[in-house]
Formats: sequence, structure tokens, C-alpha cells
Amino acid sequence: MPQSTPYVHRRPFALAVLFGALLLSLLVVPPAAADDGPGTPAGWTARPAGGGSAGEDARPYVYLEGTPGTVLQDRVSVTNPARTPLTVRLRGDGPAGPWFRFAADTVTVPARTRADVPFALAVPRDAVPGGVAGEILTVGGGEEGRVPVRVRVGGPSLAALTVEDVEVSGRTIRYALVNRGNAPLRPRLSVRAEGAFGTLLDRQARPLPLELAPGRRVELTEPWPDAPALDSVTVRLRVTAEGGARDEAAASAAYVPPAPVTGAGLLALGVLAVLGARAYRRGRWRTGTSAAAATAPAPGPDKQPAEEERHLETAGAES
Repeated sequence: MPQSTPYVHRRPFALAVLFGALLLSLLVVPPAAADDGPGTPAGWTARPAGGGSAGEDARPYVYLEGTPGTVLQDRVSVTNPARTPLTVRLRGDGPAGPWFRFAADTVTVPARTRADVPFALAVPRDAVPGGVAGEILTVGGGEEGRVPVRVRVGGPSLAALTVEDVEVSGRTIRYALVNRGNAPLRPRLSVRAEGAFGTLLDRQARPLPLELAPGRRVELTEPWPDAPALDSVTVRLRVTAEGGARDEAAASAAYVPPAPVTGAGLLALGVLAVLGARAYRRGRWRTGTSAAAATAPAPGPDKQPAEEERHLETAGAES
């Protein structure tokens, strides 16, 4: 009967290999994962208050809604899973950052504890109706966390827009747009220019590539590459936006060729001079004719026209 000596020798070797692999896996585990130990806490979180400690049913951000002049309240949770206390500083950030007020700007969270920190958000009385974004910035232990906050400011919306400081210079039209209301606007612009002999430029309304925030002023330019060389022009700008916002403004400019005037410029000047002289003489002739007709003396009662006298003389001769 054959012996099973090879099997007996193989089993202790397999157990040794398995034990060595297990020991090696334990050795490569980072010390921080095996034990928090003393030192800087790690792995803490900050999120909107509510939901389980592990994040179940947690809100993705804080949502607040109110009218200008109101104070809104909520809480933010700071969880410290480490074995040492954690000190965290809190402050507001973003466009709504100055509106935040905390019960305590610095909070110490004990080990393996979650702390809910109350805060208030004061909506300014002159706040613009609409959405405003902000964040609660938490800093501690060499790390930082951010809690998004979205604020909806209620109230009536007013759309008002003005176009100002229109200036025509060479081949460029300069102007400024100002949002006078409390709602963001996307303006549309139309441009029209009239010269001495008719329309020189007619650009239909088109959207401008910008969003004008409430109270914002922006200076813009409109190119006019085919501006006239010799003319007197009036440029009119008209702006419109959603909500019924509209305004218009105009500016005038004289285009004169640089001295000395030669070639086409001299010819154009001559044409303008001739046309002006003809118009002037025509006006003078009409004025003179009307004046002469108005001031000519009427025939007196004792004086008959020459034709009537001639007719009477002929009639007497025949009789």
C-alpha cells in the first residue's frame, strides 16, 4: 500500500504561505487607518444639519427664502470622527457671505461627536429680488469644508435700462448701458444713422453678449467701418430688454476730410456748396416775389388799365 508522505509534507507549507500573506497585509495597512492616535484630527465633515450621522437623508445644500429686511435661520453640522477634539472656524463666503451671522465663529467639537452650529442670514433691506448663492466655509485641522447655501429673495421685480454718453468718433460709436432696476437684464441694441442725404446706417435689434446685473454700468463700442468721409450725421441708439425695459439716445457728428481738401473731398465740398447756393437763391427768389406782390400799389379808382383805355378809344372811333 503506497504511503501519503508527500501530502503530509505539503500541508504545513501551504499553511505557512497563507499565514505569511496575512501578516504582510497587516503590515502594509497605514497607521492612520488602524488608529487615529494623537495629533491632527482627520476625516471630519461639514454639511447642512439634518439626516443621519453617516449622511443618510442629508440635504445637499441649505435653502433659505425670504423678503428684504428679514432674518432667516438654520444650522450646519460638523462631525468629528477622530479620537481627539477638533476646533473649527466658520465664516460666510460668496455673494451672500456678508449676510451670515454665527452663534459662535469658533467651535470645538469633542472626539467622535457631531455639533450643530446655529446661524442666521440677514437679508439686506435693499437686496435685489431673485436668487443669491453663498457658502459656509469651515476650516480646522489643516482642512476645510464648504456648505452650499442658496437664498431666494422675494419681492417685486423692476426692469429699467438706460443708454447714456453716446459719442460718435471716426469709425466708432461709443455708449454706456446702465441697469437702473433690480433684475438682471440681457439688452438688445439697434443702431440708426441719418445723414444730409438720407439713411447711412440701419442695424436691426440684436442681443448683446452680456448680462447686466442690477446697478451695473458698462461702457461699450459699436464699429462703423463704412462711416462717411464728408457728411453731418445723427446716430440714434435704442436698447430694449425683458420686462419692458427700453431707452434711446442720440448724438451728432460732422465728418470733414482732413486739410488740405483734395480730390473727392474737394468735389464733394463743391457739390454741397452748389446745392446750398441753389437752395438759398430759390428761397430768396420766392421770398422776393411774395414781397413784391404784397407791396405793389393797387390801381386807383380814377385810373384805368391801359388795355381798358385802348378799348374805349377804338370804340369811340367806330361810332
